[in-house]
Amino acid sequence: MKTVNGHEIIQLFEEFSPKYLAESGDPIGLQIGKLNEKVENVMITLDVLENVVDEAIKNSVKLIIAHHPPLFRPLKSLQTDSYQGRMIEKLIKHDISVYAAHTNLDVAVGGVNDLLASKLQLQEPSVLVPTYQEELRKLAVYVPKEHAGELREALGKAGAGHIGNYSHCSFSSEGQGRFLPGEGTHPHIGKQGALEEVSEEKVETVYPVSLEKKVLKAMFTHHPYEEIAYDIYSLENGSKALGLGRIGYLAEEMSLKDFALFVKKTLGMDGIRLIGDGDAKVKKVAVLGGDGNKFIGKAKRQGADVFVSGDIYYHTAHDAMMMGLNIVDAGHHIEKVMKEGVAAHLAKRCSEKGFIVNIFASKAETNPFTYM
Repeated sequence: MKTVNGHEIIQLFEEFSPKYLAESGDPIGLQIGKLNEKVENVMITLDVLENVVDEAIKNSVKLIIAHHPPLFRPLKSLQTDSYQGRMIEKLIKHDISVYAAHTNLDVAVGGVNDLLASKLQLQEPSVLVPTYQEELRKLAVYVPKEHAGELREALGKAGAGHIGNYSHCSFSSEGQGRFLPGEGTHPHIGKQGALEEVSEEKVETVYPVSLEKKVLKAMFTHHPYEEIAYDIYSLENGSKALGLGRIGYLAEEMSLKDFALFVKKTLGMDGIRLIGDGDAKVKKVAVLGGDGNKFIGKAKRQGADVFVSGDIYYHTAHDAMMMGLNIVDAGHHIEKVMKEGVAAHLAKRCSEKGFIVNIFASKAETNPFTYM
């Protein structure tokens, strides 16, 4: 077990929600403070408001990971008698750093939209609005047969071999490897100056380019040879598309009114807005956390019976009605699912790494709306 600093926590977080998934211009990353200090308590929050900062101070938090960036627009001044200035002053005085993960967390596998799709029990969920497709590469490495199993397992744990919902995918072919160790070598098999022939496996597996360093590190760590023979190929086929929103199916068809009540209860909302005929039948559901106004056309073109999102404008609602798309506007605050989801994921990764750190979800209320 080891104590950690903010850099180590964020490095683990960015393996889950990398910055390159964010939309252009999105103000993500470290916004306030520093990451080189020891961290014992990390708090996950949807928003950074003064009551959230007070909660962090009470719990001796040194790092806040937020979905909504507190500095979304550049500051022209920092007046400490204003609401925002007072909040930032508290953060600085108590040495609390704030890191924001916005659209990258929306897009990430296991992020905001996957968490929403899971809460709504959607079957066969897929991406609603593709925004990113990563290059795939293939690794072919030659290894003695008796070490092949260990190497395949290590490559799989490093993230290689993911195809769809399958992991640890690889292919092996057997053959004879030959080499002549020269002067100054320390061969695992054979001796200097003598031609050696070894029964080997050629292990082939694929990986996304973002994992290349991790996959190659696993190969070098778990391969017995002093010099490793391996090839890397760029592939024409890309990895699974990532993006905003999810679309899938309900296990059973239900009326729009019943579905809306299910959404309200499941996502823990005090109130929702419904656009469409409450008696209409719904089966295929699109969901997108946050402001969904721009994406009603995407939901309709993909055959959604109903679109679950937030912040729907009056005229956008008219557009949805005219195109025959039902909408459940459950509000922007449904993104609060990320608090428990991210806290659980990051706590698990820290435990696997042996990090001594407490990670928890904020309990402070940040929904600005009250339903009468």
